[in-house]
Amino acid sequence: MPYEAKPGSFNLFKNKDKKEDKHPDYKGEGKDLDGNVISVAAWLNDGAAGKYMSCKIERKEDKPVVAAAKKQEFSDFDQEIPF
Repeated sequence: MPYEAKPGSFNLFKNKDKKEDKHPDYKGEGKDLDGNVISVAAWLNDGAAGKYMSCKIERKEDKPVVAAAKKQEFSDFDQEIPF
């Protein structure tokens, strides 16, 4: 049975797919305080006070699904062509 995060918590795992510096060093999933599923990304940085993590949190449903949207647009368009 996979672990299911409780609201207000998340897990981060080392990003094994990192190919560029702009890709996160760690990524994971969890739930915000309302129980919505979130994606979490973290980058390791060096600053004047020492090492720190810069993090980004997004709701999963807020992520743009460009490929699916474009596919839908074209399939609707094809159905309207009269020939």
